[in-house]
Amino acid sequence: MNENIRLTQTVQKGGCAAKVPALELRQILAQIKFPKNSAEVLIDGALMDDAAIIKITDELALVQTLDFFTPIVDTPYVFGQIAAANALSDVYAMGGKPKTAMAILAFPLITMSQKVIVDVLQGASDKIAEAEANFVGGHSIDDDTLKFGLSVTGYVDPKNVWSNATAQVGDLLILTKALGTGTATAALKRSEVNEAEISEELKSMAQLNSILNLLNEDEKKAIHAATDVTGFGLLGHALQMARASHKLLKLKFSQIPRFPRTLQFLEAGFLTKAHRSNRDYVTAEVHFGVLTPLEQNLLFDPQTSGGLLLAVNPNEAQAVLKKLKTNFKFVECIGEVHEEKKMETSAEKNLSVCIEMI
Repeated sequence: MNENIRLTQTVQKGGCAAKVPALELRQILAQIKFPKNSAEVLIDGALMDDAAIIKITDELALVQTLDFFTPIVDTPYVFGQIAAANALSDVYAMGGKPKTAMAILAFPLITMSQKVIVDVLQGASDKIAEAEANFVGGHSIDDDTLKFGLSVTGYVDPKNVWSNATAQVGDLLILTKALGTGTATAALKRSEVNEAEISEELKSMAQLNSILNLLNEDEKKAIHAATDVTGFGLLGHALQMARASHKLLKLKFSQIPRFPRTLQFLEAGFLTKAHRSNRDYVTAEVHFGVLTPLEQNLLFDPQTSGGLLLAVNPNEAQAVLKKLKTNFKFVECIGEVHEEKKMETSAEKNLSVCIEMI
C-alpha cells in the first residue's frame, strides 16, 4: 500500500467541482415527493440554502448540514483540513456556531495505507478544534475511491438566522474570500503546479469562515442574508440568493477578488466540467455586459471552501468590511442589491444578476 500516493490522481474530479450540476440537481429534486415538514423546521432545502434550521425554543435553533467530496489536493492532512472547513462553512453561512461534527468516510483499504486516512482525520480534527466544536464520531465504508466530509450541527438564535432569501434592496454585497480555487486545483491535478505554488489558494480553502467573533451585535444584525460560495461558483450561488430573495444583484467585476495567478490559470485552459455546467445554470438569468469569455470563467469557477457572500445594510457595511479585513486578506465589497427586474413580456430575459465592468 502506498503512503506517498498523490490523492488528486486517484479520482476523476475533486472537491466541490464534483458536485452534481445545479441544473440536474434541481431536475432531480423536482421529482421527489418530500413529506410536509413540521412547524419547527424554519428552513429546509426548498430554496437551496446552505443548511436546515430547526427551532428548539424561542432562543435556540439547530443548524444541520452535511458535505463531503473526493480529494482536491494531494496532501492527506491538508485535504482533511479543507473538507472540514468546507462543511463547517455551511453553519457559519446561516449565522450559526458549529457544535458537533461527525465524519463521513469512504476509503479504499486495499490500495491506500492507513496513514493516509489517519492524516485526513487528523487534519479534520484539528480544524474542528479550531472551530471550538466537538468531533463526536461518524461512519466509514470500504470503497474504491477516497471520499471525506462531515455532518455538522450548530446553534443559532432563531431570531438572527441568515438565509439566502432575505437580501434587502440597498444592501451591499461582501465576499470574504478570493475566487480561483477551482482552476488552481485543476492545474495541480494536471501536474502543472505543485502545492507550494498554490499555497495561497490552499490556505484560503483551509480558513474557517468564522466571522461572528469579529463583529459586534449591531454589525451581526446588519447582515441580512448570506450564502457560502462553493461548487456552483460565485454566479451560481449569487443567482440562488437573487431568486430566493426576489431581488436583482448587481456585481462590480473589477471589485471581485481573485488570486494573483487565477486569470493566468484560466487562460491556460485549466478548467473543470463544473465551469461548463455552472455556465449552463446561470446564463439564462445573467447579464454579462462586456465581459470576455475568460473573465466570465472566473465567475463560473467552482470554489471549494470558498468565501461567504453577505448582503449587508449599507449603513454598517464599511464597519463590517473593516472588521473582516483583520482576518480575511481578500475580502471586498463586490456589488449591491436592487429591486427585482420586472419583465414586460414573456420573451424578455428573466434577469437576476447583472455584471458591471466598474
